[in-house]
Amino acid sequence: MPSDPIATLLATPAFQAAAATLAAEHERIVEDGITLTEIPSPPFGEEVRAAAYREMLAAHGLEDVETDEIGNVMGLRRGTGNGPLLVVAAHLDTVFPAGTDVKVKREGTKLFAPGIGDDTRSLAVLLGFIRALDGAGIKTSSDILFVGDVGEEGLGDLRGVRHLFTKGKYRDRIKNFITVDSPDMTNIAVGGIGSKRYRVTFRGPGGHSFGAFGLVNPMYAMAQAMTEFAKTQVPAKPRTTYAVSVTGGGTSINSIPNEVFMDVDMRSQDASELGRLEARFKSIVAEAVETENNARSTRAGEISAELTLVGDRPAGATDMDSELVRFATAAYHAQGFAPAHEFSSTDANIPMSLGIPAIRIGSGGSSGRAHSLDEWIDMAPEPAIRGMTASLATIVAVAGLAE
Repeated sequence: MPSDPIATLLATPAFQAAAATLAAEHERIVEDGITLTEIPSPPFGEEVRAAAYREMLAAHGLEDVETDEIGNVMGLRRGTGNGPLLVVAAHLDTVFPAGTDVKVKREGTKLFAPGIGDDTRSLAVLLGFIRALDGAGIKTSSDILFVGDVGEEGLGDLRGVRHLFTKGKYRDRIKNFITVDSPDMTNIAVGGIGSKRYRVTFRGPGGHSFGAFGLVNPMYAMAQAMTEFAKTQVPAKPRTTYAVSVTGGGTSINSIPNEVFMDVDMRSQDASELGRLEARFKSIVAEAVETENNARSTRAGEISAELTLVGDRPAGATDMDSELVRFATAAYHAQGFAPAHEFSSTDANIPMSLGIPAIRIGSGGSSGRAHSLDEWIDMAPEPAIRGMTASLATIVAVAGLAE
């Protein structure tokens, strides 16, 4: 292997031709991004955008273009067969519910629309990568599977990539995974922040606030659970966090509720710390139920708590000495970026947790206000093209430029 494989790659006529094609395709990539952004893709409602993206992949001459059982769309760009399969993915879903206005507004090089940067821009960039590889006639040692996946955001719980690695037809072949997620070129995600998310439903007999006074109250049990959980000490390193984020329930101001709920988010860079936090949380809920049942009358029934796991993202990390991380870092530096290596919560969590090298890289450009109605990206050509070039160099280096 050359002592500086990225410098060697960048100097080849083949990659220079690919980079030139990518630059020439800049405006088309922007337009593809606008087209896809204006196709709503709400949580668990990615079907229309997925169908459009499948047609785009097919139009780019990929083989075995298909939609799998979970809703991912994908196509294979065959290599020489001398390298392990590489997956390059971007997610189809956004955080915005059905009915959100997703019309793109353009002001100079800035584009404004919900979901335009996270992650619709990346879907368009993947198409640009394919055109650049084809335009330069580049053949890679590895087959490259390009994927538009579902369920990355929120309660989607990484279901698309989870399916790809556990039930998909390529599951035993994938040896490297790259997710292109947001235009950000300041960070490379080399670690996956694990998370456990629960809805806890507290139930009791309920009753009139005056006439049934003295009966157990599920609201008090929930309040105790929240208060005690808030006292939990967690390490700063590995970074571990928690929050009670949503509460609800009850019937009226003059009723003891028969059902209330709270949603809880727990995260950590370390699977063991996350497990300890989860165990502590469960014991706190159990103690709160017991305390309330002992504090007030249970003559009409007892308090109970049902814990429903609504999100489970595994933690993991890719070795800093892996070719994947080294190639990406060198490719970023070669284009003038100085990336930090971070932990994040992305589609890469799944392969990381399975010990498969995986990273998140950027699609080029800059962005802001992600997950808000005024989300924006800036597609000024120079930084956007440099960013795309760095990411394409990463992909080609990992896939191997065939002789």
